[in-house]
Amino acid sequence: MLKRLLLTVWLLLVANLSLVQARELPDFADLAEKQAVAVVNISATQTIRGQRAGPQFPFDEDDPAFEFFRRFAPKMLPPGHPAVPREFENKSLGSGFIISPDGYILTNAHIVDGADEVLVKLTDKREFKAKVIGTDKRTDVALIRIKANGLPTVRPGDPARLRVGEWVVAIGSPFGFESTVTAGIVSAKGRSLPQENFVPFIQTDVAINPGNSGGPLFNMSGEVVGINSQIYSRSGGYQGIAFAIPIDVAMEVQSQLRTVGKVSRGRVGVMIQEVTKELAESFGLSKPQGALVAAVEKGGPADKAGVEVGDVILRFNDKSVAQSGDLPRAVGNTKPGSKATLQIWRAGASKDLSLTVGEMPDEAASGRASRRGKPAEAAPANRLGLVLAEPSAEQRRQLGIRHGLIVEEVRENGRGLRQGDVLLALIQRGTQTEIRSVDQFNGLLTKIDKGGGITLLVRRGDTQTFVTIKGAE
Repeated sequence: MLKRLLLTVWLLLVANLSLVQARELPDFADLAEKQAVAVVNISATQTIRGQRAGPQFPFDEDDPAFEFFRRFAPKMLPPGHPAVPREFENKSLGSGFIISPDGYILTNAHIVDGADEVLVKLTDKREFKAKVIGTDKRTDVALIRIKANGLPTVRPGDPARLRVGEWVVAIGSPFGFESTVTAGIVSAKGRSLPQENFVPFIQTDVAINPGNSGGPLFNMSGEVVGINSQIYSRSGGYQGIAFAIPIDVAMEVQSQLRTVGKVSRGRVGVMIQEVTKELAESFGLSKPQGALVAAVEKGGPADKAGVEVGDVILRFNDKSVAQSGDLPRAVGNTKPGSKATLQIWRAGASKDLSLTVGEMPDEAASGRASRRGKPAEAAPANRLGLVLAEPSAEQRRQLGIRHGLIVEEVRENGRGLRQGDVLLALIQRGTQTEIRSVDQFNGLLTKIDKGGGITLLVRRGDTQTFVTIKGAE
């Protein structure tokens, strides 16, 4: 009797455990069935006119025959030979999703930008030629439209309510396989990527591959929370890290594209960098925070407001700048011409500055100038392992600087610095000193304790950055 009772209890426990596990595992079937009808397959074609760089060879680059044919085959082919066509088609495949019954569709800009023809295929097999309403390369968002009515649409969600670890689902056309459903979790939020300053990406481990780009990312309520945009991969395929554009960012972009055909963004005219622990110590901050101003555009909004190189921007209007990437997003979302308040950290104290937000141009122009100066005869390296030169008046004019030293040579101890860098200022314990001559700079170095750290304001190429050197000998 006791054995039978124990067996019964054990079976009940196993059944309850199985039931709990079944309840914990998500079921994506209903979501996929309801939402897939609003997801489309996109094929974009662009005709490239002009001669190709050269014929295609059936050899790997390691094959000895490859180099021979690369060098001599073009000369052996007569003009107009079919192996060297004068124009060819470049095709791209992607996904998108319908946001209004009258045919407006969101996708990625990199799929349709510059395309001569864009075809949209619905899940019911109907195909339409689409018109590109507008693209925004800075967020990689595009709005296109097809001539159709009564179409199924998605329901936008709130990315701010997403939680790390939450289940999410992607629907798209990886490698052309339409209506493919993949699932995973939110790995992180607010990711900043190189050259992507205006998008706080949602990172997921959902399987995303070429062709998924532009497709929707759903939460478990069936709401779109993002547009699948990029993957991090060494192979070109899925490796567990994917990034999506938050849907609120995309909807704001499409709203401007629909109404005015372009996206207008605010700007203040500063170049910034992240505040590291070492930089925070150099500028007298209690912790790493804010956006460090490495350069100020002459005559720009920030310059007119009194912002200086070495300031740390802590707040923009009512938004805290916890890390440097927060500032471009806050400024970019501000209407050009509006008034704004900057809270900055300067010389150990905070200060508020008022400015009028400018408008970001479509293209940024920049130029380069020669960095080589005239070093002292047989100049030895200083305690940082640097051979320095004072720029000529012409070089200062070309570089747009009033003072500084050119790094002519970097020896064994020049950590973080490169040949051609221009040293503009030295910062220590919140005090910034302009660098004007080799003797003056080397004199400043003698006052630094052996093993102590210093921060330098450096002009590198067309940018300015702060470089911290630890343990200067």
